[in-house]
Amino acid sequence: MPSNEYQQRRKQLLKMIGKGGIAILPTAPERQRNNDVQYHYRPASDFFYLTGFNEPEAVAVLVPGRKQAEYILFVRDRDATREIWDGRRAGPEGAVKQFNADDAFPMDDIDEILPGLMEHCERVYYTMGVSAEFDHRVIGWVNGLKAQGRAGIHPPQEFIALDHLLHDMRLYKSRGETALMQRSADIAVGAHERAMKFVQPGRKEYQVMAELLHEFHRHEADISYHPIVGGGANSCILHYHENNAVLNDGDLLLIDAGCEYGLYASDITRTFPVNGRYTPEQRAVYEVVLNAQYAAIAATKPGNHWNAPHDAAVRSITQGLTKIGLLKGKLPALIKDGAYKQFFMHRTGHWLGMDVHDVGDYKVGDEWRVLEPGMALTVEPGIYIPAGSKGIHKRWWNIGVRIEDDVVVTKNGCHVLTGALAKEPDEVEKLMSAA
Repeated sequence: MPSNEYQQRRKQLLKMIGKGGIAILPTAPERQRNNDVQYHYRPASDFFYLTGFNEPEAVAVLVPGRKQAEYILFVRDRDATREIWDGRRAGPEGAVKQFNADDAFPMDDIDEILPGLMEHCERVYYTMGVSAEFDHRVIGWVNGLKAQGRAGIHPPQEFIALDHLLHDMRLYKSRGETALMQRSADIAVGAHERAMKFVQPGRKEYQVMAELLHEFHRHEADISYHPIVGGGANSCILHYHENNAVLNDGDLLLIDAGCEYGLYASDITRTFPVNGRYTPEQRAVYEVVLNAQYAAIAATKPGNHWNAPHDAAVRSITQGLTKIGLLKGKLPALIKDGAYKQFFMHRTGHWLGMDVHDVGDYKVGDEWRVLEPGMALTVEPGIYIPAGSKGIHKRWWNIGVRIEDDVVVTKNGCHVLTGALAKEPDEVEKLMSAA
């Protein structure tokens, strides 16, 4: 991402905060995996969105109108010994030169410097509840200023949720962000194609996952969430994660997997036959889901509200389930009674961006949010028929189908970022047969 994009974001937020306000954003701490081993580090999305700084132990501070410096970074100091063990650090000097901070200080000095920055501010913009430890530090700084009231110190009198402002900014994707999301989508498309060509009866779910991971990592991407690779009965478990079963001839395989590239996520689901050919029942259910997805994508356009794609999917799925005999009754009554929820029990999508379930309100007040250009979301209807489903013939059992694509709202409709990946049943079978 070009550095001027981070600068533009900070400029926008500084304007929203206004004089008399101060914004404080800590990054994510390092997390311990086991004993003395850390998880691979990933900075907090909100922090990185404004700074582009990817080291741990850092805090960004924005003080609108401050003459000396409006944008301050607190970072780890340079340490030759630790850099041998853990890697290079930018240090305060690098924070200014490489990451365009107006000023920067060692993290060890934050307790001494930050209260002074807060002293003349009326409002603190900060996201409470993310880190209890840092919450206590912020409250401690304010209380420390209050204790100096007799000396003429005036502490901030108001706390305002920073995430309310910042998350609304993140909801609208710029051209640069959309380009990163497209790259993430392209890598994920390649991974799914690789998996489709690899699958055959007798292979294991974890072997398929290995193909996905190989494709992600060879393109400098990582997982955006733990992949779901569920064959047969496992395709009916929405958040299946074991990925250790044998893939059997005649079963479906549902893969829900996306990657993160440049800290932007993709999220794709495809469902296909292990042996390369859908059975009549599998194809019938698959086509119901596919038609529902097409209807939902068509409803993803400016002026429609957030729930419009879900409403379209519900109507299409209910109609399709009636057509293939899994539901009986009149369409309006079936929708009103929620009869479809036996088979389709989740929403049709979620916001997508730096987080795979990205930030942003789905409602404004009591009303669903209106879709606008730049918003990015998934469209993912599904039907799940686990074994033992009451009143359903055995030939339909263990058919779980979900089809998911990533979509960005445009001026005239939407653009499907993951549209290059086959999903028409004939196209899927052709892709698998070409392996």
